[in-house]
Parts: sequence; C-alpha cells; structure tokens
Amino acid sequence: MGKLYARIDGRLRSFIEEQPVFFTATAPLAGDGHVNLSPKGRAGTLVVIDEQTLAYLDFGGSGAETIAHVRENGRITLMWCAFSGPPTIVRIHGEGEAVFRDDPRWGELIGLFGAADGPSARAIILVHARRIADVCGYAVPFMEYQGERTLHAEYFGRKSDEEFGAYCEKKEFIGSSLDGLPALPLPLPPRTV
Repeated sequence: MGKLYARIDGRLRSFIEEQPVFFTATAPLAGDGHVNLSPKGRAGTLVVIDEQTLAYLDFGGSGAETIAHVRENGRITLMWCAFSGPPTIVRIHGEGEAVFRDDPRWGELIGLFGAADGPSARAIILVHARRIADVCGYAVPFMEYQGERTLHAEYFGRKSDEEFGAYCEKKEFIGSSLDGLPALPLPLPPRTV
C-alpha cells in the first residue's frame, strides 16, 4: 500500500540516497510534444538538500530535454525503485529549475556534490517537492549492482572547459529541444568554480 509523505526524511531519505540509479520524467506543455524519460547514475550526483529539495548534476553527452522542459513549465518527476532489498518505488513530483554555470548560486550548489562534480557538468537541476509518495515495487525484478561505469567521466575528463563548450555547441538538441524549446544557453557559460 502506498503512502504520502510531507517531507524527505528518515527512512525515505536513506532509501533515495542509497539507490545507484534514478529516473527523471518531464514534458513540454504542447500536447504533441515529446515526453522525456532519462536514467541518471554516477555516485554522488544527487543530493537531498533539505526535507523538500533535491538537486542533481546535469552532464553533457546527451540532449537537453529536461533542461528545456523545466525552463518552460517546471514540471518534473523523479523516481527510484529498489532492485534489491524490500520492494519499494518512490516518486517525487515537483517543480524543477535549471541552475546554469553563470548563476550566482552555482558555486554554493556545486560544492554539495564534492568529488562527483566533473568537467561536463553543464547545469544543476533543483527539484522542489510538491508530492512525495511511495508504492510497492512487487513487480520490479531483483538485479545485482556491479559498480559504476567510468566511461562518461573518463571521456569528458580529457576535455578542457573550452573543448567541452565547443562539444556542446556542435551537438544537436542542446541549445533547443526536440520541440524547439530553449534548452542549454549557448555558448556554454564558463565554469565559475
């Protein structure tokens, strides 16, 4: 049986922080727009800031649909599911906000991620929770976590900030979404920290 929560604390916070992968879902306002669903990983790239707020690092390497959608309408859902242990699914429906490298809050927020920060961090997605709930995960299979993939960090770790900026400018669907919404500001602002 599912339960609603007023805040992210205790067991719920521990569950979120222990999961090696989570998913984000966003959509544009247009009824014929593309719904986006993305897996997120890399240890330490998601932090619970307080009982109502989370943040995760948005890295280069793919499109910028999440950024475009939260810039347009703010709607975002985060989901975690247990692939081991008790069967649980947690969803946080919230108001998302993209914080870019030239935002005055960047330095303070990026510091929350410690060593998980990387050269390809292009935004921080803040999520202010509106609805926090869990449900059973009885149909979610058991899966064994084998470890972190290092290819992304290694690939972008070989690029300077200028090279990463040029990479972003050449990629399709970075400055604008699949539906033509403004996404990542280009040219990419330099890192301030």
